[in-house]
Amino acid sequence: MTRAILSLAAMLLAVPAQAQAPASPSAATVEGKATVLSLEHRMLLRCSAAFALMAHRQAEGDQAALAYPPLQQRGQEFFVRASVQVIDEAGLDRAAISAALTEEALALQEGEALEQVMPACLAALESAGL
Repeated sequence: MTRAILSLAAMLLAVPAQAQAPASPSAATVEGKATVLSLEHRMLLRCSAAFALMAHRQAEGDQAALAYPPLQQRGQEFFVRASVQVIDEAGLDRAAISAALTEEALALQEGEALEQVMPACLAALESAGL
């Protein structure tokens, strides 16, 4: 599990530096102030985490994961684009986006959650043209 979270963190590092800072000081995440994400933002983060976790499993040779389309490149591109979108639109800082993605990744590792979300996330991947 820890290696999968590290893989997720590595993808976060690929987010362009200009997108890692909030769009304006008024949109910055202030310590102790919760930022409410829209349903769309939560879906983008959940699918980003799902792709990172599934790509990690594929790289490890997990047979169930290999049944899905290869997600290393396409999933990473989705991850980066989605992270930039959420950072820009929700005004999250790097720590907040990292925490949100980690929370999603941890939730997806419960039971069959990852497998249950994959069909919707794959549809989102196709809709994004990736």
